[in-house]
Amino acid sequence: MIAPRYLLFAILLATLPQALAGTTPRIAIIIDDLGYELQAGRRAIELPGPLAYAILPGTPRARLLAEAAHRRGKEVLLHLPLQAVEHPHRAEPGGITLDMSQASLRDAFTAALESVPFVIGVSSHRGSLLTRHPGHMSWLMQEIRARNDLFFIDSFTTHKSVALQIAREAGVVATKRDVFLDTDPSPEALAREFERLKSVARQHGIAVGIGHPYPETLDFLERELRILDSDEFELVPISKALERSFEPAVAGRL
Repeated sequence: MIAPRYLLFAILLATLPQALAGTTPRIAIIIDDLGYELQAGRRAIELPGPLAYAILPGTPRARLLAEAAHRRGKEVLLHLPLQAVEHPHRAEPGGITLDMSQASLRDAFTAALESVPFVIGVSSHRGSLLTRHPGHMSWLMQEIRARNDLFFIDSFTTHKSVALQIAREAGVVATKRDVFLDTDPSPEALAREFERLKSVARQHGIAVGIGHPYPETLDFLERELRILDSDEFELVPISKALERSFEPAVAGRL
């Protein structure tokens, strides 16, 4: 005899495609790594649609670009540097590392937040080492939860990341990236990854893509976002892409 909970799960799986079939697939896009280059940052903020902008703390143009994005009604994220497997001792402004105590982490996070105005959420920068450590991620999620209902985006740079699990355990609204659009910024690769983003959105109802303020990426998005079929896809703010049931991302190392 099938247990009731398994029967219910089977029914939900069977009806999910029908539910998704009646909705327009949604796409959310984040532009990462803003804060150093003013011209590229300003051009990124001019992209059409409700994109989000992940700004690195302690960078020379962080405040200026956050203010510019906010004026245009765009969402601003704190792009928090987390220690990576590669170059683990590379110091970045506002970075969180495994050698930090809980108090040191709190101080670093507070300073990072103060350097970027209008933040509504936090996304991870690099992090292929730190996001696999439950202790430090628990401390970080406690800090995020304590500050005005900030949400968290895992850039998902390692399949060993526990960030999403720890976020949910801590009561932090969170999701993770599905597609890096420009790991290879060639036109062919950008087109391929953008189609993959669309495919994920069709399959799961919503997909999160991350790009960077590379000239090639901005050229591509300036063109493609203007011709994105609003009848087929809805471009939404990242705040509308949270707490999904399915997380089909493939990890990338950063």
